[in-house]
Amino acid sequence: MNEEMIMKEEELTAQDTPQNESTEQPEEQKATNETAEKAKEETVEDKLAASEAKLAEMQDKYLRQVAEFDNYRKRTIKEKAELILNGGEKTITAILPILDDMERALKNMDTAEDVAAVKEGVELIFHKFNKILNEQGVKKIETEMADFNTDLHEAIAQIPAASEEQKGKVLDCVKTGYTLNEKVIRHAQVAVGI
Repeated sequence: MNEEMIMKEEELTAQDTPQNESTEQPEEQKATNETAEKAKEETVEDKLAASEAKLAEMQDKYLRQVAEFDNYRKRTIKEKAELILNGGEKTITAILPILDDMERALKNMDTAEDVAAVKEGVELIFHKFNKILNEQGVKKIETEMADFNTDLHEAIAQIPAASEEQKGKVLDCVKTGYTLNEKVIRHAQVAVGI
């Protein structure tokens, strides 16, 4: 019986409270909700406008970066082309005095009667030329009794070695090899002992 009484009291309490209280809103609450929705819409619009402004700024930065990179690329290509065209200017300028010396030597050979003096003059020009090449980074590859090295030498002949020590060594240099700043620009053509 107790249970029946409790159930009846709950039914009466449920009948006393209005059922539609949560679904119907007073006018003040409706106005507040509409104001809140408008505020949400305005903040969304503000966010959208801010995002569009930021997007426009990023696009402008991007276009500027692309244009700057394109200018850099064009400038670099131009500088490389100029370097290729005028890269040997320093070397040629250093060699021009040798050309002048050779012209003077040729003129003097026509009238010179002393062959030793002419030979000495040509040797001086040769040493001056070697000195200028060394200053430009050109060095002769030493081959005399050197071990054969495929990085520096090109074997064009094999000669029977007179002794066991000469096997695998350079016995004769047919054409001198050169390096430019430690890079081989012409291999020495050599005869190797076997």
